[in-house]
Amino acid sequence: MHRLLRAAGLWLPPLLMMALIFALSAMPSDDVDHGLAYLLARKLAHLLAYALLLGLWWRALRTRLPPGKAVGVAFAISVAYAVSDELHQLTVEGRAGTARDVVIDTAGAATAAALVIRRNGGRA
Repeated sequence: MHRLLRAAGLWLPPLLMMALIFALSAMPSDDVDHGLAYLLARKLAHLLAYALLLGLWWRALRTRLPPGKAVGVAFAISVAYAVSDELHQLTVEGRAGTARDVVIDTAGAATAAALVIRRNGGRA
């Protein structure tokens, strides 16, 4: 039972983060211009969400893979999910999937990957 709880504690958080991103992406846009501060806050949220997603995947994957490989796989999963999220948004009324958001999401994942590698003495 302890082993099952530990596994759930490792693998459930990144899956829940992906579900949260999906749910937020499924919300229709209100088509109101909220201004520059709102736009910047939303883009910062993209960056932080994908940094967190990478961290959660790395935390789980490093239990099964060497740390360096875990960070690479976590990065690949995060970027692939960013692309799929933007494709999903193309199907949501009032939303638009953009390459710019994939770049921002990728920057968040890359920043987190760099922090993981730096924190671990360059070894991830």
